[in-house]
Amino acid sequence: MADQSTDLRTISAEELRDWQHHHDDVTIIDVRSSAEFESVHIHGSYNVPLPILSEHTSELADRLGLRAVLVCQSSNRATQAQDRLAAAGVTTATVLTGGVGAYEAAGGRVVRGVQRWAIERQVRFTAGAIVLTSLLGAEFVRPALRFGAFAISGGLVVAALTDSCLMGQALSRMPWNRAKATPSMAGAIGSLPVTSIRL
Repeated sequence: MADQSTDLRTISAEELRDWQHHHDDVTIIDVRSSAEFESVHIHGSYNVPLPILSEHTSELADRLGLRAVLVCQSSNRATQAQDRLAAAGVTTATVLTGGVGAYEAAGGRVVRGVQRWAIERQVRFTAGAIVLTSLLGAEFVRPALRFGAFAISGGLVVAALTDSCLMGQALSRMPWNRAKATPSMAGAIGSLPVTSIRL
């Protein structure tokens, strides 16, 4: 069964599949960007990107029932969404551990579309490429280039301490990360079934 702690309620991919098999009131909210959702998502899930959820938490809270599951790529954004919902009085939102990848690995049904790297993977690649280029440039071209590596390292530390990522936000706005359709608040939250049963 899902973890019942008040700080972090989680559910494994196997438990989620069991819920789906035995209950018809499971609502899966995918808080990744619309482009990530377009690439691959759990069948039957709803895309409410974290920025929309953050701005319209109370509207979403009114639509969630006892079995609301928050999904992202690595559980980080889903946990942020859970915190925002808890502040709005929703104590039943559960985070899927391991995200969409874990669900698919457990045999869950996913829908695939245009393939892209996940934002987290793009951040790791971009940060690594900048650090590597800075260090090689400092070694062979100009020593001052090593400050690029320091800047990225500092940015990663700040991202960890603040649980936010400016590089990820910037990358999500790049042309290759744009979905065919970006959900509006009305489209994202309005598509959810209305449920009034909430603890």
